[in-house]
Amino acid sequence: MTSTQSPPTGSKAAADTSPATAAQHVSTLASTQGTTTVADSVVQKIAGLATREINGVYDLGGGASRAFSAIRERIPGATASASQGVAVEVGETQAAVDLEILVEYGVSIADLARAVRRNVITAIERMTGLQVVEVNIHVNDVHIPGAEDTAPEQTRVL
Repeated sequence: MTSTQSPPTGSKAAADTSPATAAQHVSTLASTQGTTTVADSVVQKIAGLATREINGVYDLGGGASRAFSAIRERIPGATASASQGVAVEVGETQAAVDLEILVEYGVSIADLARAVRRNVITAIERMTGLQVVEVNIHVNDVHIPGAEDTAPEQTRVL
């Protein structure tokens, strides 16, 4: 990705060359008064939060990421990732979003997908100024209330 900014100098330059910063993509929004950069992770987080706002979305992510999230929730002080199940591709002025969701049983998936798509597009465009060109939604599973409570607990001792 190209950027219209001049390279940073001084201590800021040292901070910007860290491996985490170097690997992260950013979108640059230029105006006559300066530039604003938006990291992919910001767009990813906005999309995840906007998706969770819609009634009928039970969770985001595939089986492995949801399992990892369940483990993380048991660690004191750890929080669930807002970007779990969200992948984004951000260019200079546009963004594309891919979502993996788990829906509540009984919800119309077509209506839910429309609502999620509309909310994600509105949130990203309003907050970042990027044009969202597509929001792809992959429904991984249907959550059945009470299903996780029906498995008997196994103990090692009686």
